[in-house]
Formats: sequence, C-alpha cells, structure tokens
Amino acid sequence: MAPKISIITISLNSERYIEQTITSVTTQSYKNIEYIIVDGGSTDGTLNIITKHESKIDRWITESDDGIADAMNKGICLATGDYIIFLHSDDYFTDIHSLSNAVLFLSKEWDIFLFNIFLSKNGKKKLYQPRGFNWWMNFKTGIFHQSAICSKELFLKIGVFDTSYHIAMDYDFFLRAYRAKMKTKKITHPLSVMRLCGVSSKIDRPSLKERLGEERRIHFNCTASAMRFLYQLYWLLYPIYKYSKSEKELLEIHSKTDSPD
Repeated sequence: MAPKISIITISLNSERYIEQTITSVTTQSYKNIEYIIVDGGSTDGTLNIITKHESKIDRWITESDDGIADAMNKGICLATGDYIIFLHSDDYFTDIHSLSNAVLFLSKEWDIFLFNIFLSKNGKKKLYQPRGFNWWMNFKTGIFHQSAICSKELFLKIGVFDTSYHIAMDYDFFLRAYRAKMKTKKITHPLSVMRLCGVSSKIDRPSLKERLGEERRIHFNCTASAMRFLYQLYWLLYPIYKYSKSEKELLEIHSKTDSPD
C-alpha cells in the first residue's frame, strides 16, 4: 500500500510566497498526501490565499502560537500520515513529481530520509546534499528539514520540537535523533527548494547572537561530560569566525545595494 505523507506548512504573514508553496503541494502527482497548514494568526493577505485554496487543503488552523517550534508541534499533532515533511511558507517542491519520486525510496527500516535540496537566494539556486549523521553533527546540523522526510514514529521515539528554542529547534531535534541512533538514508534526488529568507538565514548581529546562543545551549544541554571540553574550546573560537563572516557578507550586500544599476 502506498504510504501516506503529511506535508505541514507553518506560516505567519506569508502572503509573498505562500501561494507558490501551496500550489507546489496541491499539484503533486502523488495523491496519497495530507496537507496541513498551521498559521500563527496572520494579519496580511495570507489567510485570503489559504481560503482560496482550502478545498485542496486537508486541515488548516490560524491562531497565536509560541513560535516556530510550537507551530510545528501543532502540525505533528494534526498529522495522520506514515511520514511527515515540513515545507514552510517560503519553500516549495522542485516539481510536480517530487513526492512520486521520493516514495520510491521510503521503507520502514529507516527513520529519516535525507534528499538533496536547492537553496535559493536572490533568484539563484544552488544544489546541496545534506551531510546527514556523522560526528560533525555534534557541532552543526547536517540536515535541512525541508528535504527531510521523517517517519511519524520518529516523533514518538524521541519527542517533538523543543519550544524553548525559537531558531535552532530543528538542530536540537536532529541532534537528539543522532544521539538516539536513529537511522538515516541519504538520497541524491532533489526534493525541494528552500528560500534563504527565513529567521534561521538572518545574518545581522542580533539574530546571529540569538541563534548562536541557542546552539550553545543545545550543546551543553545534550552532551556527556566527555564532550564538554571540546564544546568549551569550540565556543571560544567559533563565534569569532561566525561574526567575522557575517560582517563580510553584510558588507557585500550593502555594496551591491548601494552600487548604481
């Protein structure tokens, strides 16, 4: 029997891109899907777009929430599929056959299926292969959840997203999966496109400081004593590198913005 896939989109004031996200789901050639939208109480035109397509949406809610992790957890509670994928309101599937191709690789012996992903910025796309689970996962995530199809049972095994994290909740989740020895399978087929315009993509100093603070807390909350010395050394050096890199990127952005057409 063909597995049922639950696609969860979370949104908040997402009128700019959400229609493309919705259309990329509702036009999939694979039909055993369940589409769920969890909106955080949008005040722009998002709800008008959702209601325009609601005949093809299985379930949608709009209400205030406690951030991205809370919204994702609401979607998990509503999902009835064998597998779950999060496709947020600025992401979309690569083409109408994305899920038809993806289900060919799904099997019960694996917990997480990691597909290739296009990262899109300023209209340019670049293909990436997730690093997946290896020792470096202890320091940085190697997974994009927009291209990760997870078994529903995974959330029963390790729990849902930690709502105390507002940016790095996906890293915390996949680090817990890695340390619980959940099984992943990497597939080179590109599944989705992620726009680099969400909260985790911000490189201004306040946003970066918040994200690094959450990653540091994850490290020291989820580690055995044997790793603590390595983490202490890592957090002495990594922020210096990261702040320097972000400042260079911001300078490049400003120079392009200020340059004449």
